[in-house]
Amino acid sequence: MKPSLLLLLTFTTITQAADWPVWRGPDKNGISSEKLAGTEVKPLWKAQIGIGFASFTVADGRVFTSGHEDGKDTVFCFDAATGKEVWKHSYKADLGDKYYEGGTSAGPVIEVNKAWHLSRWGDLICFEAATGKIVWQKNFLAETEAEIPEWGFSGSALIHGANLILNIGQNGAAFEKATGKLVWKSEADTAGYSTPHLITVNGKEQVVLSTRRAYKGVDPSNGTVLWEHTWNTSYGVNAADPILSGTKLFISSGYNKGCAVLDLASATPSEVWRSRVMKNQFNSCVLIGGHLYGSDGDESKTASLKCIDFATGTEKWNAVDVGFCSLTAADGKLIVLSAKGELIIAKADPAKFEPISRTSILNGRCWSVPVLANGRIYARNAAGDMVCVSVK
Repeated sequence: MKPSLLLLLTFTTITQAADWPVWRGPDKNGISSEKLAGTEVKPLWKAQIGIGFASFTVADGRVFTSGHEDGKDTVFCFDAATGKEVWKHSYKADLGDKYYEGGTSAGPVIEVNKAWHLSRWGDLICFEAATGKIVWQKNFLAETEAEIPEWGFSGSALIHGANLILNIGQNGAAFEKATGKLVWKSEADTAGYSTPHLITVNGKEQVVLSTRRAYKGVDPSNGTVLWEHTWNTSYGVNAADPILSGTKLFISSGYNKGCAVLDLASATPSEVWRSRVMKNQFNSCVLIGGHLYGSDGDESKTASLKCIDFATGTEKWNAVDVGFCSLTAADGKLIVLSAKGELIIAKADPAKFEPISRTSILNGRCWSVPVLANGRIYARNAAGDMVCVSVK
């Protein structure tokens, strides 16, 4: 093989590894595999994407998200480096501003030049990722009889083999990703707000879903329920994604519910511990070196960035000054966006909270998870102000 070709292949592999094509990233844990080459934050470009809270996916030099304006939801595709609009697609939708600004909740997920978008109201659309051309679209409410949750469907689609798995109905539903054909469905019920999360326990794949009353594991091939753990929360809001370590699964909810670690080693899960030490209202924790880092508390009340021990639930530190926040991680560092738009890069250190840099990058309400991909961080506020900053 020629050295030039080897270099090209190596560069391509590195570039693809730094993409963020699905919710919570390639490993679905909120942690990027790329290195943070620096900590100096430099603005690169801005865009207006409309009202909403959808985060971002990044693949093949493009960044995707969604927002709402003038009675329409819009899916956006931008050049990831320059911010130039590549394409957009709008469709009629309710704002859904019940108790908050409303707008979109989920952005597209990407695989092999296809993008799949799920709206709060049951619209499922497949695009050509490069052009925005619609491959197929449908509203699944009639054929699944799924009930729309109080704040709409909020999780992204999970790509699993030839199918898309959605958190709708009692135990989810699956559709062919190539055609949109219904593969399996569950009984009508109100789903939770988390994204379906694929795990493997004792050599068997399962998808963890939240409902308004429980977390449960289902067989991704047919939707059969493998286990269910009752988890009643005020207003039926179970929104944060679960986190697996070995056979232990961490779950957490807000509204003073708290968190627990379940042992999935046997057919019936058992609680290893339960506590109110970490209450994820909707933004999930990240697990690094046996410790969970996350936003504890509700957005309308006193909240903070915390670190707790995964095995025991013991609190290690509590950064009250950060307040309500969302976060991701990379290179042993936390990438935190406060509700007021402060971007904080800090060491993921259970001994202490040690910020490396703190930079104001947005105004207004910021609830959406920032995304790092290829040396750039993408962030937004509820009003639809989107920013891209460099950390190289």
